[in-house]
Amino acid sequence: MRMKLLLVDDHALLRDGLALLMAQEFGGLQVLQAGTLAEAHAALQAAPDVRLVLLDLGLPDGNGIDALPRLREAAPSAVLVALSADERRETVIAAIAAGAAGYIPKTSQSGAMLAALRHVLSGGVYLPAAVLEQRASERPGAAASGIGQRSTEDLGLSPRQVDVLKLLVEGKSNKLIARDLAMSESTVKTHLEALFRRLSVNSRTQAVVAAARLGLRLNPL
Repeated sequence: MRMKLLLVDDHALLRDGLALLMAQEFGGLQVLQAGTLAEAHAALQAAPDVRLVLLDLGLPDGNGIDALPRLREAAPSAVLVALSADERRETVIAAIAAGAAGYIPKTSQSGAMLAALRHVLSGGVYLPAAVLEQRASERPGAAASGIGQRSTEDLGLSPRQVDVLKLLVEGKSNKLIARDLAMSESTVKTHLEALFRRLSVNSRTQAVVAAARLGLRLNPL
C-alpha cells in the first residue's frame, strides 16, 4: 500500500505542480489535495491513514498556525509540516509550538524542496537554515550543524527517551504521549526533563529546533 500524503494549499496550480514533483520523485507516495481547512478535515476523515500533512499557513478559511492543534486531533497518527512563504523566525517558532514537526519554505527551489521532503520522510525535522543558524548562535561556542550530523545514540538517549522525543516532535501533549506509550504523565515529565538536559534546551519548542539542528532521524514514514 502506498503511503498517503495530504497537501493543503489554496493555490491549485502550486498543489498540482508539487504533487507532480513528489509523484515523480517518490514512487510510493499517494498525494491527496485540499484547498481549504474544511476540505483538509474532510480528506482526513475519508482517509484516516494519511501519514504526512503539508499545510499552507495562509488559507482562506483560517490561520494555519491556529489550525495545527485541530489537525493534530483529526489526524493523531500523521506528521504535520508547515508549508509557507513566511520565513520569519517568529512564525516558524509559532508553528513548531502549535504542533508542526517541520517547516518548509515555499520559496525553496524544487531541488531544495525535494531534499526537505526527503529529510522529513526519513524521520528528520526540517527547518529553514536561518532558524537553525540563529538557534546555534544563541549558544556560546555552538555552530549550526548540517542535516544528518548526529544520532540519538550519540546523545546517549535511552530507547524510551527516544520514543518520547519522537512523539514530542509530532506535537503531542504529555497526556497523549503517556497514552501512546502506556506510562504515567509524571514519567513522561521525567523523560522530558532528561531530554531537555541532553539537548541543552528549556522547552518543547526548543527541543524540536535542536532535533532539526542536530539532524536527528526519529520516525521514518
